[in-house]
Amino acid sequence: MGLQVKSEAGRGTLTAQLGDNLRRAITTGQFPPGSKLPSEAQLSEAHGVSRTVVREAIATLRSDRLVETRQGAGVFVLEASIALPRPLLSIQNLDPARVSSMIELLELRTAVEVEAAGLAALRRSPAQEEAILDRHYAVHACLDAGISSSDADFALHLAIAEATNNPRFREFLSMIGKGVIPRAALRSDESETDQTAYIKLLDDEHNAIVIAISNSDEDGARDAMRRHLRGSQSRYRVLLREQRQPV
Repeated sequence: MGLQVKSEAGRGTLTAQLGDNLRRAITTGQFPPGSKLPSEAQLSEAHGVSRTVVREAIATLRSDRLVETRQGAGVFVLEASIALPRPLLSIQNLDPARVSSMIELLELRTAVEVEAAGLAALRRSPAQEEAILDRHYAVHACLDAGISSSDADFALHLAIAEATNNPRFREFLSMIGKGVIPRAALRSDESETDQTAYIKLLDDEHNAIVIAISNSDEDGARDAMRRHLRGSQSRYRVLLREQRQPV
């Protein structure tokens, strides 16, 4: 097929790369409307990725209304008139550069993702659990390597939303976008020790969420996600107070 996916730091997850390549193939006519995509096994072999990555990429295309899955037949490209653009999340006066806006979005994410974590603990399939673990280890690898973990972090939260088996959770996160993932270095003057402590805290918080989901611990998953996102809110509020102090 001529589409290759490479794993490179800073270029996003394999899922995102495969999804982007398939989306490009569809929009350029390589897979015209009505055509059937290659099977999961064929895509896995052609791109050198796991079947879990293929399933996640196809799920992204479905949420974008580019393809549909027909039971027992495969995945088919939708007509352009059917592949309507995903509705945009309308949030008034949102400024990602303002700390207060980030806090507002984190509060909204908390309301949604706490429930998503609980549902994922109850409903996830073995393949979805595998995807969550893979995304968690991808974040861990980024943190260990000292490179940006924002793409891998967002992919982990998307995998948890996907595991609810309610597509609206993933659609919600996709509409907000990865810009709401808090950064490890919230302040430019943070010491290396402070940043190292934050990285360990972030990894521990993710680990608690993932273990609870894997153990089918609905309440534990909700509590772990709540601690994780409220911790992010608290860190931004500290930054907000520091910014508003008189010079």
